[in-house]
Amino acid sequence: MKKNITISLCMIAKNEEDVLYRCLNSVARAVDEIVIVDTGSTDKTKDIAQNFNAHIYDFPWEDDFSKARNFSFGKATKDYILWMDADDIMKEEDMRELIDLKSKFDTTIDSVTMNYVLEEDEDGNSVFSLRRNRLVKRANNYMWIGAVHEYLNVYGNIINSNISIYHKKVKNSGDRNLKIYENRLKNGEMFNTRDIFYYGNELYYNNFIPKAIAQYKKFLETEDGWVEDKKTACANLADCFYRIGDFKNELRYSFKSFEYGIPRADFCCRVGYHFLNNKQYDEAIFWYSLATNLPLEENSWGLINNICFTWLPHIQLCVCYSAKEEYEKAYRHNKIAEKYAPNSNMVKQNKMFLEKVLSISSRL
Repeated sequence: MKKNITISLCMIAKNEEDVLYRCLNSVARAVDEIVIVDTGSTDKTKDIAQNFNAHIYDFPWEDDFSKARNFSFGKATKDYILWMDADDIMKEEDMRELIDLKSKFDTTIDSVTMNYVLEEDEDGNSVFSLRRNRLVKRANNYMWIGAVHEYLNVYGNIINSNISIYHKKVKNSGDRNLKIYENRLKNGEMFNTRDIFYYGNELYYNNFIPKAIAQYKKFLETEDGWVEDKKTACANLADCFYRIGDFKNELRYSFKSFEYGIPRADFCCRVGYHFLNNKQYDEAIFWYSLATNLPLEENSWGLINNICFTWLPHIQLCVCYSAKEEYEKAYRHNKIAEKYAPNSNMVKQNKMFLEKVLSISSRL
């Protein structure tokens, strides 16, 4: 049965005066209720929320994101719940698509996934993205799980939408999440497989490279880890070893990712970069060329480096062919990259250089 549904926007916030207006203004027309759970703001966060007629509830912060999110969901009263963070936004076209979706919504649907764009390039192309359950049926009483890097335990009839939410971080959370994990360890808590992975991520983000390597290796030895997390662990391990100059293991963990599925373009680009740094241009060309022929898994739930499926391998092929003095091939690949990223400084510089070289060679 299709009908016009109502939506509660549920958020948790603390000292978000710099971004909250931007977030709420981007989505307010698409929702019927705004629930803000404040975990201890001392700025104008509540004042901004009140300007949008939000229902505001205080909740003591306990170093547990799931508790706060579950409390916010418990205050919702509409048919479906949409959740966002204060430093997220919805672009106009996505907001309009959400309005259209809710006007003729199939109520047998339990959850709608949306693309979560974590970073964009100068042309507005998605760099890093992943898919999340975003709009869920309130009556199902779905629960958030995990003190940090929490996830919504969703089941039932799930559909993928084309709607995107964009993460527009203004301030860095620093080592907040890392401290939560370390406090849990100090309290004698045993980490589950998912915690091992995300603790490794926090060590990696905070540049504790040897410790991150140990956690990622421990995670890869488990049998119950999510396959997409296994791929990400391989990617981050490769980067860890690159940072400490262990290029043999950088390559090893790039290849290890192939154990968990068809080679992805981002891993092929990583291998290509290894050979490019060693001036092994033919080998680099092989891997970058392979990347250009691999499809983007649009419905993947893992973290995707989208530029490796679009312009990046062509830029790198341009570099490789230029090094081999095969300038026409280099120009052709730069031209392809230009279609995806016309404002890229790399593309512009390559174009100027190659047009000059090809102009000179044509006169010889």
